[in-house]
Amino acid sequence: MADHVIHGNYVDFYDEKGPHKGILAWILTTDHKRIGLMYLIALTTFFCIGATIGVLMRLEMLTQGRTIMGPQTYNSLFTLHGLIMIFLFVIPGIPAVFGNFFLPIMLGAKDVAFPRLNLLSWWLYITGGVFAVLSLFLAGGPIDTGWTFYVPYSLRTGTDVSWMILAAFILGFSSILTGLNFITTIHRLRAPGMGWFRMPLFAWSLYATAWIQLIATPIVGITLALVAIERLFGVGLFDPALGGDPILYQHMFWIYSHPAVYIMILPAMGVVSEIIPTFAHRTIFGYKAVAISSLAIAFVGYFVWGHHMFSSGMSDTSRWIFSLFTFLVAIPSAVKVFNWTATLYKGSIDLQAPLLFVLAFIFVFSIGGLTGLVLGALATDIHLTDTYFVVAHFHFVVFGGTGFIFFAALHYWFPKMFGKLYNDNVAKVAVSLITLGFLMLYFTFFILGYEGMPRRYYDYLPQYHGLHVFATVGSWVMISGFIVMFINLFKAFKSGKRAGMNPWGGMTLEWTVPSPPPLENFEEIPVITHGPYDYHAQEEAKEKQEEFNHSAEDEK
Repeated sequence: MADHVIHGNYVDFYDEKGPHKGILAWILTTDHKRIGLMYLIALTTFFCIGATIGVLMRLEMLTQGRTIMGPQTYNSLFTLHGLIMIFLFVIPGIPAVFGNFFLPIMLGAKDVAFPRLNLLSWWLYITGGVFAVLSLFLAGGPIDTGWTFYVPYSLRTGTDVSWMILAAFILGFSSILTGLNFITTIHRLRAPGMGWFRMPLFAWSLYATAWIQLIATPIVGITLALVAIERLFGVGLFDPALGGDPILYQHMFWIYSHPAVYIMILPAMGVVSEIIPTFAHRTIFGYKAVAISSLAIAFVGYFVWGHHMFSSGMSDTSRWIFSLFTFLVAIPSAVKVFNWTATLYKGSIDLQAPLLFVLAFIFVFSIGGLTGLVLGALATDIHLTDTYFVVAHFHFVVFGGTGFIFFAALHYWFPKMFGKLYNDNVAKVAVSLITLGFLMLYFTFFILGYEGMPRRYYDYLPQYHGLHVFATVGSWVMISGFIVMFINLFKAFKSGKRAGMNPWGGMTLEWTVPSPPPLENFEEIPVITHGPYDYHAQEEAKEKQEEFNHSAEDEK
């Protein structure tokens, strides 16, 4: 990576010499940027595995009956697809990669508050991932419970549930330590002059997410540990045959797993709030409302877990209370969408690939949010529960939200991370294919679910055949887009043009350091004198400079 050295005494973090060499210089590093890149490699690998499994599942559903696999294999594959995508990609995704790489730089800090703890988080993530993979090859075979581990089936199946639970347990610790590190970093390491309302909105979103990671993750850890204990010792906590309560498991699981949706989506919303002002060249509309709405989503998100259980036999009072809170969480989400749209209005829009991803996100996430209201309403939820409609809503929110913005962030910060520029035209083709394939695949699921197609079923009735074929073709279009995207980024990494310090015209601090950044980010810690998106101040400074230049010419 010697070509990253730009000039003078500047040495980027790739070339910085430490106490270790080769692979050890990476896996034992405490530099937040290298740890972010190691997460990127691991997460991308797991994403490719999860996406491949998803395509195989779609191939199976291309025809009625058996196409390429039997029912037990199908059960294992949809479980693995969910576990890999949820626990190894979308939950850690944006905070682990882009939070680690950019949070300290955006705050004007040299590193996170606890660099060694940061490295331990990465090692725990890798250990959890290895345990998940090992569970596929041990006696009993791949887990077949679905990613929710619902009891009593997860207590009685002979597949390797305990190993997968252990993997999820370890991954939870990784998430908790990352959250703790980010909270401390934001409280203690902001640059002089950076008050709370001069902090970038991506940092605000990571702050709200970190509190969810810290408070909610232990609950799912305890719940999964109890399942493992019950499997090993038969103590009768959740198994009704032993006097246990399976509904108790669902409460404990969703108390974490619904806020986990916000662990996935809040950082994505933070990235959107960075990309839109940069490519609209306009100060974000309603900065404080966007910042506080992150905290509001995190807070209200704790009170809506029961909407996953409307058909489980809860009391009517519980159901309408959970329904009400589900509608309330739409308010801060709508505040963000309104402010993003208002920022774009009359903006000087530069339609580059990261903004295309964001526009696709706003479209699909809005559909996901509105269909969430359909599922939050008691009467319609009873009709649609456990159908493909739920699968469609979930993918519109989680994949259309977090997945799209993960790749938007990768395109937005790629020049800063690697010091190289990618082919923007090819990137736009990739975005178009991914979005088209996504809509063909998952919007079809809404129709299938509305017509009564149950989710998690291996086979289907003849009337659903045409829609399943159309959805499967959509998966081929989407995967083609991902292949084009990865080839384009890999070519840029190998031989792309050198990127300047600020190729997009961004205003936050990461665009004030070289590309790629040096080891400790800043030669001198910056002093912050204005907000992070103050394009007005930039324009005023330009006007004053032009006036000064004109005056100087007149005097000559």
